[in-house]
Amino acid sequence: MAKITLSGLAHSYLPHPKGPKDYALKRIDHEWEDGAAYALLGPSGCGKTTLLNMISGLLQPSEGRIFFGATDVTDMATAERNIAQVFQFPVVYDTMTVYENLAFPLRNRGVRGEAADARVREIARMIGMDDRLNDKARGLTADAKQKISLGRGMVRNDVNAILFDEPLTVIDPHMKWELRTQLKALHRQFGHTMIYVTHDQTEALTFADKVVVMTEGEVVQIGTPAELFERPAHTFVGYFIGSPGMNLLPAQVEGSVARIPAGEVALGAAYPALSGEVEIGIRPEFIRVTGDGLPVRIRRVEDVGRHKIVRADLADRAIDIMVPEGAEIPAEPRVRFEPEAINVYADGWRVAPGGEREAA
Repeated sequence: MAKITLSGLAHSYLPHPKGPKDYALKRIDHEWEDGAAYALLGPSGCGKTTLLNMISGLLQPSEGRIFFGATDVTDMATAERNIAQVFQFPVVYDTMTVYENLAFPLRNRGVRGEAADARVREIARMIGMDDRLNDKARGLTADAKQKISLGRGMVRNDVNAILFDEPLTVIDPHMKWELRTQLKALHRQFGHTMIYVTHDQTEALTFADKVVVMTEGEVVQIGTPAELFERPAHTFVGYFIGSPGMNLLPAQVEGSVARIPAGEVALGAAYPALSGEVEIGIRPEFIRVTGDGLPVRIRRVEDVGRHKIVRADLADRAIDIMVPEGAEIPAEPRVRFEPEAINVYADGWRVAPGGEREAA
């Protein structure tokens, strides 16, 4: 296991990049803790696989260095980095049994006998394949083969890191929750440094200790699931995390009051005068439908079981509101925002009370 340090790391697929738009991965400086579980989260094409491939050694970065612990691995081949990888599609040997597939990485490292046998059987139990150890991989379903891939990635306990590139894409939806739970349990038990690439926020938030949110080649926030939800550092994080995502409203912020087209909103803290494109962000969970406050026009109500999602217009802006199941909605509805749950943004980045703009 190792701490992973990314120092001035950036990459362009062009030979002579001239500006930020020419970079598939914009500069990142960060230390990822030894033994932690990270998720790289973002839409397709945002740069997360590019970053993972540089960590694994499949791609040489245009700029910057990568360290595993104190060792500079930037110029090392993948085989020299002592990592395990699990890809989107299962990589197994069809002519081998489940047991032989799981034992293969150990045998390559010279681990044999009782030590290898005990480790294989332990991992097989964790992935739910202990009753199929003698089956050939050829006849197994895609779900079962991917379980083997996951097991092969975790069977060695001496790796610096385990890298997962959207490993549950081919898995049946009913199996995904089970496998995510098993991965989390394996991480708690063995303490490997894990990096998990996904575009699915549920996968990221349920698996990772910290989530690295990316968009357009840039890391916009690294934080715990609670931090991403409560204090999105960038408007993209507010939009991308949550279902529905954060409501964003253009505003003029003066002290502890925000003026929006529909009226005034009290803030939970005071801010200095802000320049640029100023917005306030409020999640649907923290808007209350009441008989007083700012008037809204309700377009429709969606009952999703444990709560309802109200789609409404606040002046000229569409907003989403989450209300408890069974809650009554007044005939002339108005809304209030919980002041402490409001975030303030300037040019897309969260502004902390006092005026300092946050960064990833």
